[in-house]
Amino acid sequence: MLDSLALLLEKTFLLAHFNFFSTTSTKQERCTKRREESTYFQRGDLLEVPRTLFTHFGIYLGDNKVAHLMPDILPVLTSNKSHLQNVVTNKRLLLGVLYKYASVRVDTVEDFAYGSSILLNTMDTTLRKQPLAAEEVARRAEKLVGHFPYSLMWNNCEHFVTYCRYGTAVSLQTDQFCESLKSIIRDQRSIFLTTVIGMLSMFFVGIAPSTALPTFLIPFILWMAG
Repeated sequence: MLDSLALLLEKTFLLAHFNFFSTTSTKQERCTKRREESTYFQRGDLLEVPRTLFTHFGIYLGDNKVAHLMPDILPVLTSNKSHLQNVVTNKRLLLGVLYKYASVRVDTVEDFAYGSSILLNTMDTTLRKQPLAAEEVARRAEKLVGHFPYSLMWNNCEHFVTYCRYGTAVSLQTDQFCESLKSIIRDQRSIFLTTVIGMLSMFFVGIAPSTALPTFLIPFILWMAG
């Protein structure tokens, strides 16, 4: 079941990342570009990689190395270091998210970027916080290398880098998601829609009232609580 779900989501990500209007570059060209970009990075910099559905973050350690928190199912299945050192694929990442297992690992800039462009220290302006000393930032990241408790909402890669660079773990992506969710819950059209779905389920599909009731009762309670 998990394999099927991961495969479906992986294909979706691949389609979403495909750019019909861009020229195709070879892996060697991409690696060369990354190496050139890494010369501008300083130890302790916060690197940001925009993705289609999320943004990934890491701390630059110098020598073309990046520490970043990655969900990964493979450490649960094997202790073979040669396998674990390979780049975390989308399938491994998605299964790690579902299993809530992650680690802070050190990869090259090329592997961290995974083919995307890199933004540098944009959180400094967004959070309006003074970063810690660069060496302190890097040392914090290095101390956390290894297995790490993971939560998509409350303990993700953004929490990791903000703790290292600013001393406080925050996630703007989580905050934005929660605000969007609250706006949906507070919208009376949501409770109306779930009520209609619940009623149709009972009358036309034959679902018992005890089963259909939560489809509109839970959103109603959350809306009232909000």
